[in-house]
Amino acid sequence: MPDFKNPLAFILLGFLPLLFILRKTKIFTRISFYSTIADWNGKPFGWSSKLRNFMSGLSRFFLSAGYVVMVVAIAEPVIYRQERVYTSRGTDVVFVLDVSPSMAARDFQGKRRIDVSKEAITALCLQNPGISYGLVSMGGEAMVTVPPTEDTRLFIERLNDVQIGSLGDGTAIGTGISTAVYHLSTSGAPKKCIVLVTDGENNAGSIHPETAAELSSRNGITVYSLGVGTSGSVPIDYVDPKTGKQYSGYLNSTFDSDALREIAKCGHGRYFEVLSASDLSLALSVISRNESTAQSYHTKTTGEDFYPILLFISMVCIVLGWSIRRIYLEEYV
Repeated sequence: MPDFKNPLAFILLGFLPLLFILRKTKIFTRISFYSTIADWNGKPFGWSSKLRNFMSGLSRFFLSAGYVVMVVAIAEPVIYRQERVYTSRGTDVVFVLDVSPSMAARDFQGKRRIDVSKEAITALCLQNPGISYGLVSMGGEAMVTVPPTEDTRLFIERLNDVQIGSLGDGTAIGTGISTAVYHLSTSGAPKKCIVLVTDGENNAGSIHPETAAELSSRNGITVYSLGVGTSGSVPIDYVDPKTGKQYSGYLNSTFDSDALREIAKCGHGRYFEVLSASDLSLALSVISRNESTAQSYHTKTTGEDFYPILLFISMVCIVLGWSIRRIYLEEYV
């Protein structure tokens, strides 16, 4: 609910009903001169125009609305918001997200695996402020899309920009984890973890996934692995971002869950089998609880002032009302 810095301004609204009463009681009326226009033997001239009556009412509405909005603007409405300003470092979390073509499989109630993953990661970020999130995109090779940052909006924007097939075919899990380790090893965060989100086996890159997970463990970084997707024949469709060609058909979905378990074991983390969107949300929630840290913060209150925008709306209404009355109706206000 908005607050008002100058609530006494609402007294000015009383002038509108007062003007209406004065005019109804004919205490205050416009000056008018009556005249009859007629030919010598004809009927008196009469004026009847529904459009003119409508435009007259419309001008009164705009003028009244402009006055009301102006009074509200003078009252200076403001909406206060409280936000946490963290004064200590939280956990650093880097997601290693598989963007190989198989992540376009639609086995999550018609949704693609990558889209469900993006939605779950976005929800986690919005629910846990103060944590630094990073993103490594992984296909036939790996690249850092977002270094660990507390700027949640930037992270979500970059996450949504990730496209299927942007890093070629294949799944370089070892390279993806190693890339994340490189960007976390020098971090001063009290806790650091890597969350691997994939639906495939390691079939690209020169680094073995278990070697990368052990490297992560030696640097104090926990590795969690999420095996996303169901087994069997699954519909798939995506557009290759490099060629613009659309692919569709069916994918014979299989992946080695034992390999993902071993990766998590080497990284002193945990493996999660994700067969539905709710499984994915639950897995990320568990990881968030496991990696949470106590942070100190203070509350900052900010206010959004609506005076300028309301004053602008008021001026627009008044100008519209005046223009209709002066230009179309050819009357003086």
